[in-house]
Amino acid sequence: LKTLIAHWVNREFKPNPSVDSDDKHSRGFISDACGRLLCPAELDWNSLVIRAGIRDCSEGYIVTDLSFPAFLYEKYTADPDNLEEGLFKGKILVQGYKAVFTSPSSAKDTEGDGDGADIIQNNRRAKSSCSGIKVKKHVAQIIKMEKVTPRSIAYIACQVRFALSSVTSWRSVDGDFDYIQFWRYIVDFFERAPGREAQGRVNKLLEWWTRCIFLFSTSLS
Repeated sequence: LKTLIAHWVNREFKPNPSVDSDDKHSRGFISDACGRLLCPAELDWNSLVIRAGIRDCSEGYIVTDLSFPAFLYEKYTADPDNLEEGLFKGKILVQGYKAVFTSPSSAKDTEGDGDGADIIQNNRRAKSSCSGIKVKKHVAQIIKMEKVTPRSIAYIACQVRFALSSVTSWRSVDGDFDYIQFWRYIVDFFERAPGREAQGRVNKLLEWWTRCIFLFSTSLS
């Protein structure tokens, strides 16, 4: 995902200088664009005080696995009064999922928000353009994966977070950020929802994800 993430960030935010597709040293919180996506959703990256605090690892601004980063959210923005609103609908998260499980080309027209109608329309257009073309099996088809699972979302979230960071080689702990705990928090959000109402919201979100990822690929298979 390293190269793809750079392309997506550059296209979405048009940073100057652009995010280098090969060199990760200029990513992470050093980069304004990557930093915006990595910033804990409850903090305002546009605040120069907060931005400096995060970069300096000042007390009160240390980024850990306890906070969900902005890239997990629809339009990369969280509602401070309802941190569940838009969670796990971030466009770059969906793009990352498609790139890994249903091919990089399937991530091109991804829209990470909406109720699914836009996704259906995009998939119909893609199906029409691919009519008559022999399609190579993607990872999800090979492993017979037909729906999105909480653990696969957590896996992609970790991969996207790593790709946005300045760390050049994988490690389970990046400073104060523990990827294993981060993965567990995401899985628990889905698998340990507190009550029937919360579980209903989780189920609806997973249905949205499955429409997002598999509607087009299933129609072609």
